[in-house]
Amino acid sequence: MMPLTMAKPGEEAVILKITGRDDTRQHLAELGFVVGAAVSVVSEMAGSVIVQVKDSRVALDKSMANRILV
Repeated sequence: MMPLTMAKPGEEAVILKITGRDDTRQHLAELGFVVGAAVSVVSEMAGSVIVQVKDSRVALDKSMANRILV
């Protein structure tokens, strides 16, 4: 397992675990970040990422992206 911030742009990965407080995990789940979902990094800059998940693109800062393990 590695944090989403370490995934290479363009490669598809599967979410294995989401860490953090309950409200943080709930917020990410509402955005489509759930265990088993496929994600791919579209672009990365200074640890912040734009991610393709469930037919949507979502921007995450480094602290949130580090909570998603692939």
